[in-house]
Amino acid sequence: MSGKIRPIQYRWNGALIPEYGIKTEDIEGLYPALKKIRDQIFSTELPLYNNQGEVPANWQPLDAGFIELPQRLLNDYQSQREASELGRILSVAKRLRDQVDRVVVLGIGGSYMGARAILESCCQPYYNEWSRAERGGRPRIYFEGNNVDNDHSQALLQFLGNGRPTHSVDDRWALVVISKSGGTIETAVAFRQFLRALEGSLGDEKHRLPEFVIPITGDTGKLASLADALGCQDRFPVPDGVGGRFSIFSAVGLLPAALMGVDVVAMLQGAVAMNERFRTEGLGNNPVLDYTAVSYLTEQRCGLNTRIMSVWSKSLEAVGLWYDQLLAESLGKQEQGALPLTVVNTRDLHSRAQQHQEGRRDKLITNVILDSWRYDPLKVGTSVHDQDGLNELAHKSLPDLMSAAIAGTNQAYFEDSRLTTNLHLPASDESSIGQLLQMLMLATVVEGRLMGINPYGQPGVEKYKINMKRLLK
Repeated sequence: MSGKIRPIQYRWNGALIPEYGIKTEDIEGLYPALKKIRDQIFSTELPLYNNQGEVPANWQPLDAGFIELPQRLLNDYQSQREASELGRILSVAKRLRDQVDRVVVLGIGGSYMGARAILESCCQPYYNEWSRAERGGRPRIYFEGNNVDNDHSQALLQFLGNGRPTHSVDDRWALVVISKSGGTIETAVAFRQFLRALEGSLGDEKHRLPEFVIPITGDTGKLASLADALGCQDRFPVPDGVGGRFSIFSAVGLLPAALMGVDVVAMLQGAVAMNERFRTEGLGNNPVLDYTAVSYLTEQRCGLNTRIMSVWSKSLEAVGLWYDQLLAESLGKQEQGALPLTVVNTRDLHSRAQQHQEGRRDKLITNVILDSWRYDPLKVGTSVHDQDGLNELAHKSLPDLMSAAIAGTNQAYFEDSRLTTNLHLPASDESSIGQLLQMLMLATVVEGRLMGINPYGQPGVEKYKINMKRLLK
């Protein structure tokens, strides 16, 4: 692992509870099966993905391309620079930063949730509220095409001017539309509506429309055809063999991230570092296999079929929601799969902690904890108005309060034999988030193989689309 990368750490001591929990020897006993799956991924699945043999029917689809994608992008960037895919992503992001003050990202599911997770975790809070100068000239980012909510779509269109001509960078905007096929109705409808407004906003310069529309799509399909008709020159692929919820380290996540000013190279390096730990490390220092073992064993042996991702920072909420989709679509098959649920603490201690503390014993709680904060610690401070009795805590800071809340909550859960684990992130930065996202994707695939189901594909999701289109017609 690079010396520049501070590794994330996974600790499962809170799951080693007599009677209700698991034992270290249980994890050790499962490790041979986990390592066999890991070896199979590198020795068999990836070669098959790379067209070195015929993929067995029970492994189709085999969307394993996400594993090697971060290293491939970095290698190409190092050798080809501006001509590489990552170089082109950075170039387009720079061009749009110079031309517009707002970018609307259209996509649904994995086509937008990763970008939103990156925005909230790696950018300063209230990013869109800062002035253009305070944002370093980077555009504000908005997400649509992920629902068919009339009022939210209308409100964003109104905010963007409803097609009224724009006259300066400060009110000009652009579209990034993400859909592999272009056939997902939520995104396709939004693209039609926002494209019409964007064209109107250009006034007498409608011929420049292709400059302000960046499609991320497959080589063929409805969106690809529409991009051809519009004459879009800057477009990026959704790689073959990379499913939507595994696509965060493709242009799907990297172009919006680059527009935000996120260090996408550091994020990819974090993902590569996690791949290396997954491939080489053993028990206690392999977050992918350790996390998979604890999650699987507590579900199979303890009946904990609800997985709480308890994030102890508001900046990580969207990461949790991204993981909710990843786990649900990957493992929720054949009447299997744990229910994922994200909570934000200390906020949700005042809404869900009662159930977690004294409700059904069906939950594994994974605390995601930041070991350092972006800003200097904010002290409670003194006041002449001490009716709240807080002067005795005046020297304490918000990080002090957060640490006490984490320790106190874990102690309460332990005393009531509620199972918890801790996932420590050095910071909410690109390297840590890159490690975390890759870890969770790898762990999901390994657990799927352990369960005997294919973690790729989402046949259940397709049924609602078919029914919806039939009813509309």
